[in-house]
Amino acid sequence: MTTPKTSLLRQLGVVSATALVVSNMIGTGIFTTSGFLAGDLGSPNLVLWIWVVGAVVALCGAFCYSELGVNMPSSGGEYVYLTQAFGPTWGFMTGWVSFFAGFSAPIAAGALAFADYLGHFFPALHGEHSRVLLGSGDWTLSFGGAQLVACALVLVFTVINIFGVVRVARLQNVLTGAKILILIAFIVLAFTGGHGSWSNFSLHAVRTAKTSLSAQFAISLFWIYFAYSGWNAATYVAEELRQPARTLPLALTVGTLLVGALYLLLNVVFIYAAPLEVMKGEVAVGALAASRLFGPQVADMFSALLALSLMSMVNAMITIGPRVYYAMAKNKAFLSSAAKVHPKYHTPVVAIVAQGVCTMLLTMTPFPQLVTYIGFTLNFFAVMSVVSLMMFRRRPGWQKLRVVSFAYPLFPVVFLVVGIWMTIMGLQLKPWISLATIVTIATGALVYHFGLRSHAQQTPEPTIETYS
Repeated sequence: MTTPKTSLLRQLGVVSATALVVSNMIGTGIFTTSGFLAGDLGSPNLVLWIWVVGAVVALCGAFCYSELGVNMPSSGGEYVYLTQAFGPTWGFMTGWVSFFAGFSAPIAAGALAFADYLGHFFPALHGEHSRVLLGSGDWTLSFGGAQLVACALVLVFTVINIFGVVRVARLQNVLTGAKILILIAFIVLAFTGGHGSWSNFSLHAVRTAKTSLSAQFAISLFWIYFAYSGWNAATYVAEELRQPARTLPLALTVGTLLVGALYLLLNVVFIYAAPLEVMKGEVAVGALAASRLFGPQVADMFSALLALSLMSMVNAMITIGPRVYYAMAKNKAFLSSAAKVHPKYHTPVVAIVAQGVCTMLLTMTPFPQLVTYIGFTLNFFAVMSVVSLMMFRRRPGWQKLRVVSFAYPLFPVVFLVVGIWMTIMGLQLKPWISLATIVTIATGALVYHFGLRSHAQQTPEPTIETYS
C-alpha cells in the first residue's frame, strides 16, 4: 500500500496573508534606519522623501508580484518565477541567495535590533559591548549578550514554527495586531502629548557621508529597500493561500499601502522628537524618540513595546523562508531533506531548522554591512523577477491583472529604473559589498552545476498553474 505524500495545505486567508506582509515589512528597518539616514543625507526633507520613494517602488513591485503569484501560485516566490523565465540555474541561485540574504540575514538583523532595544533596560545587551572574535574594521565576528538574546529569540520562534502554520498564523495575527496598535498609539501620543518641536524639520545635520547627495540617495535606498522588504511576503506561501487569485493581490497591496503610511508618519515623529544631528548613528531610534517625547519612564514602556514589534517581524520571516527551500527541494534543486513535510504538523521541518542554525551564526556579523548586503542582493533578484513578468506577459493564456495593465508598462518600468540605478551606484560606491553579493550568487551557480544539476534534470521543471 502506497503512503500518500504529505503536502502543504491551503489554510491562509486575506487577513493572515496581509499580516505576514505587514509583519515582514515593519521591523528592523523602520526602527534602525533613520539614524543612519540622518548622517548620510543630512536633510529632514530628504529623509522623508526617501521613504516616499521607497513606498512607491515597493507598491510597483507588489503589483508586479501579484500578477506573477496569481499565475504561478506555488510556494517559493522568485524561485518559481526565475526558474520558469530563465531556467533552473537562475531559480536555484535566487533560492540560494534567499537562504542567506533573503531570510537568515534579515532575521539575524531583526533579532539583533530586538536585543538592542532590550539594551535600553540592560545596557550589556547593546551590540557595542559584544566581544570581537575575529577580523577588524567593518568586517568582524562578534559575540556577547546581544548575540545570546538574538539566538534565544530565533530558537523560540523556530521551535514554534515546527508545530503547524495555523498555530503560527494565529500567533502572527496577534503580534501583528499588537504591533499596529503600538505604532498608532506611539504616533498619536507623540503629537498630542509628546514634547517635540516642529522646528526640528528646518535643522540639518552635518553629513557623515563623503559622496554626493544624488549618489548617496541611491546607496541609502538599499537601507530603505531593506526596510520595505517583505512586500512580496505572501508570494512565498502562495501554495497555502485560499483563493490565491483574490487573496494574493489584496494582501500585497493592502499590506504595502498600510506600511508605507505608517513608515512616513513614524519618520515624522522621529524628526519631531529629535533633530537629525541628535539622531545620527542611533540604532534604537524609536527608543531615542520615545525618551525625548515622553521622558524616561514612558520611554521604558515604549522601548519594551517596540521590542515586541520586532518579535513579530522575526516570527513572520522564520515562517516564510523555509517555504522557498521547500519549493526548491520539491523540484530537486535543493537538498532533498528540505522537501520533507512533517506528517502531523504539515511543516517543512528540516528547512525550518536549517534556517534557524544559519540565522544564529549570522548574528555575529556587523549590522550596517549586513543591511547593505541584504538590500543590494534582494534588489538584484527583484529586478530580475519584474523582467520575467514582462516576458511572461507575451505568453498566450497569461492572466493579466488590471492594476498592472493600467498604463502598462508604467509600474514595471518604474521598479526597474530605480532598481538598476541602485545597482549601478552600489557597484561604484560599495565595491566590497557588491563583491560579496557577486560571490554569493556565483557560489550558488557553482553548487547547482557541480552538485545538484544532474539530480534536478531528472525532474520536470515546475509547471505554471493559473487560478481564476
